[in-house]
Amino acid sequence: MADDAFARLIRSAGVTETNLGGNSDFIGSVNGRVPYPLETWAPEHCGQLDMAIDRDGRWFHEGSEIKRSELVSLFAGLLRKESDGAFYLVTPVEKVEVNVALHPLMVVDASQLHDSETGEESLGLVLNTGGIFKLSPETGLHSEARAAGAAFVCLPHGLTALFTRAAWYRLVEMADDTGCIVSGGERYSLL
Repeated sequence: MADDAFARLIRSAGVTETNLGGNSDFIGSVNGRVPYPLETWAPEHCGQLDMAIDRDGRWFHEGSEIKRSELVSLFAGLLRKESDGAFYLVTPVEKVEVNVALHPLMVVDASQLHDSETGEESLGLVLNTGGIFKLSPETGLHSEARAAGAAFVCLPHGLTALFTRAAWYRLVEMADDTGCIVSGGERYSLL
């Protein structure tokens, strides 16, 4: 039987996820779970997997869209961009390259978060993979010329997330008269 890199990757990631446990309320991970320790994993490069992420953040394997959100979420948690500019799915035992058309993730919604302990208001950015990040100086708010000036944010492991049109409009609705939004006490211009 032929070696199936896709199946091996899923098995390997599943074992790792079980060992880490899960927390669906975790803010600051790309898939809403406790993040994998990708920075500590240094497996050998195993080649390119016929997997791609298109400009709309849709994931494909061998030309067919991966429709199971659980799989997309799992893979997003294993994704990192390395110094060579390429994106890789990484497990403790293997690393495979993935083609990314523009940004690997999408911001699909934005809403106000209230920290009941500090009273601080921040803007929560919901990703297409189930994760939530607070808009902060670490994520920033950057303009993407290759997407007609749409905004994107920077995430851990070299990842980025582009705003969908609907999420951008929602952000614009939240802006004040000067075209700025406030998150965690910081002002961000949408202009």
